[in-house]
Amino acid sequence: MLQKWIEQLNAGRSLDDNDTREAVEQLSDENVSTALKADFLAALGNKGETPGEIAAFARALRDKAVEPPLDVEVRSREILDVVGTGGDRLGTFNISTAAALICAATGVTVAKHGNRAVTSKAGSADVLQALAINIHLTPEQAVRSMRERNFAFFFAPDYHPAFKNIAAARKLCAERGVRTIFNLLGPLLNPAQPSAMLMGVPRPELCEPMARVLQALGVRRAMVVCGKVSGIGFLDELSTLGENTIAEFYHERGFTLSNLSPAEFPLQSALLADLLGGDNIVNAKIVRDIFSGADRGAKRDAVLFNAAAALFVAGKTRTLVDGWDLANETVDSGLAQAKLAELAEGQEEKPVA
Repeated sequence: MLQKWIEQLNAGRSLDDNDTREAVEQLSDENVSTALKADFLAALGNKGETPGEIAAFARALRDKAVEPPLDVEVRSREILDVVGTGGDRLGTFNISTAAALICAATGVTVAKHGNRAVTSKAGSADVLQALAINIHLTPEQAVRSMRERNFAFFFAPDYHPAFKNIAAARKLCAERGVRTIFNLLGPLLNPAQPSAMLMGVPRPELCEPMARVLQALGVRRAMVVCGKVSGIGFLDELSTLGENTIAEFYHERGFTLSNLSPAEFPLQSALLADLLGGDNIVNAKIVRDIFSGADRGAKRDAVLFNAAAALFVAGKTRTLVDGWDLANETVDSGLAQAKLAELAEGQEEKPVA
């Protein structure tokens, strides 16, 4: 079947939902050859994935995921994820992860989905582990942490067992220098199925289609952003260094496209070099320094800027400026630092089988 769809994709024809679901079954089948899987992923990428194909892939893969037992009370909350696709290759520290922790400190329920580094030195899982936060909670422990501490991390490999049979094909594509749909899917596969998302993408033309995908997946409130770094490239998050492209929608109002200038916020002058990170240890220290008040420079500004948008998306504040003020107050009051300590001390270790 994959060969049939390869021919269809090479002819420029898109897959329908049924084709996509069956393709995911084939990709997850250990008996299908790695080379054939890689050829299929390459053909899909070469054609260009439609929002419909991306949404269908995400649904099929989420159906195969380990489902956390969210109770009615937790599910009734606005559940937020702050996440980027990665791929900007600009070497910044873990801005989205720091912003997500600030949101949790304000009382927003955060379900952070992520993995170890792929295109950077430290992914969200790496830096959270360096912050002494357990990334291997059982589904039951994760739900309890969301309920009691407003934060839980869902480590992608623990929740997506089907990926083990796709990993070799993705690796082969990477060796061939081929981009695949999996470069976009990560943020869409949160097993907690958040109702609100701040999502970063590495190219501005991806903002609208990825927002359409989130809409199709049932997300109620979302902002998809891409930030310009003048003269250099783009960040998969809001940039304090240039204009930001934004696609957003909210259940109470429709879909909008806009640009946001960092000049609207009280930001310090900065360069990309001021936002660079390192490995997980270096990036964990950056987060601690921002939360403790030891770092009040450009890195703090970048985190506050993204936290402001996340708080607005979660419905915690009425405007982005209010979001900035709340994020700033949350750090200055010590609440962000206290949340970090609570999560580091309070998480339970996953039982050893």
